[in-house]
Amino acid sequence: MQTYDVVVIGAGPVGEVVAGRVAAGGLSAVVVEAELVGGECSYWACMPSKALLRSVHALRAARRLPGTREAVTGELDVAAVLARRDAYTSFHDDSGQVRWLDRAGVALVRGHGRLTGDRTVEVTTSAGVVGLQARHAVVLATGTSASVPPLPGLRDADPWTSREATTAKAAPPRLVVLGGGVVGLEMAQAWKALGSQAVTVLEHAPSLLPRLEPFAGQHVADALREDGIDVRLSSTVVRVERPESGGEVSVHLEDGTVVVGDELLVAAGRTPSTSDLGLGAVGLEPGRFVPVDDSLRVAGSDWLYAAGDVNGRVLLTHQGKYQARVVADAVLARVKDEQPPYLAEADAYAVPQVVFTDPEVAAVGLSTAEAAARGLRTRTVEYEIGRVAGASLQAEDYKGRAALVVDVDAGVLVGACFVGQDVAEVVHAATVAVVGRVPLERLRHAVPSYPTTSEVWLRLLEEYGQ
Repeated sequence: MQTYDVVVIGAGPVGEVVAGRVAAGGLSAVVVEAELVGGECSYWACMPSKALLRSVHALRAARRLPGTREAVTGELDVAAVLARRDAYTSFHDDSGQVRWLDRAGVALVRGHGRLTGDRTVEVTTSAGVVGLQARHAVVLATGTSASVPPLPGLRDADPWTSREATTAKAAPPRLVVLGGGVVGLEMAQAWKALGSQAVTVLEHAPSLLPRLEPFAGQHVADALREDGIDVRLSSTVVRVERPESGGEVSVHLEDGTVVVGDELLVAAGRTPSTSDLGLGAVGLEPGRFVPVDDSLRVAGSDWLYAAGDVNGRVLLTHQGKYQARVVADAVLARVKDEQPPYLAEADAYAVPQVVFTDPEVAAVGLSTAEAAARGLRTRTVEYEIGRVAGASLQAEDYKGRAALVVDVDAGVLVGACFVGQDVAEVVHAATVAVVGRVPLERLRHAVPSYPTTSEVWLRLLEEYGQ
């Protein structure tokens, strides 16, 4: 039995931050990892998907301006794009991340970790079983895995999940995408640009991105269709067929139509990686998200924490790393018999997110519908981003829209949504305003530089009457 102050199960971005931060605070820490140090985001999600999409977006941006449009006479070099993606995932070699752990003073045990009781973890390694004892805390940071719905024939059809979609070595001639969420939309657009002749997106809901302002999903749907992607809304899949010997996959819809492809990407959400985590040993239900309080501590425990996707609060890498800082500081404070310095309150009302399609979608806080559901009295103002000088300089025919959701009683911003080229770089200003509850009468003094896309802030405030 090896003893450390803190034992972290999962060495993805969340686990790395927890372990590094408690180690910097003077505690001994060990992380347990069954796959690659760096986790899902580094090798199969955030980094490879954005590496694929960035080249697509850069070429399109060049073609939207005179001068560069004429200079760009060729098409994407697909092999170069895929090589760049592989480089960004370090060719699935985590030695660089392991060196970072070493420099941070964090130990690593490779294997599958499970809780076995009070502050104890058992790790099944290639060399046998290792026991770990935590003096102060065990932190669960095992994340999630791709969900595969129980549709007849789906699992037998050997579908892609996000992992296969971000690591494929070539574009399938015909790609069918089940699910019109972030993963489905990004990968549909990426592989269409990288060589797939036919891409079909099947979405059960009547609109894309329904949790955001309605114009967001509409702009993305229009853009995908302009790309030649077949976007089918209100589509219900009833069964999937693929011969045991392989070959094309047939997706049968409720209306009797059949969509045929060479590969089927299932982008239908995420499942917590807790089924074999030993939760039963501490009175929790396996296979479920781990319930926590705002300091990310498991209810009824004084030593067990869960951070990142595994707790189900917000399934985004940046929010998971935010939670990791909360956890680490909470553990350090409680070791000193102090109250945690801050809680994960932003998870409830100020979550930023970006959909890296073209156009990009960037939002933070509450949508108009979400604010109404919470009983807030709000007013939403919108503005066409292409009417801003900075945006028109980016593209001759800039297509985009922005919205601010204002709590009229408090006089503060509670949500914002932007759609358009490169709007991912605009949303953090909105995040600061929402988190800081900056009064609109003060925001009018935050003057945007001219000519930049950020000038849309001035126009939105003018629309509101400031």
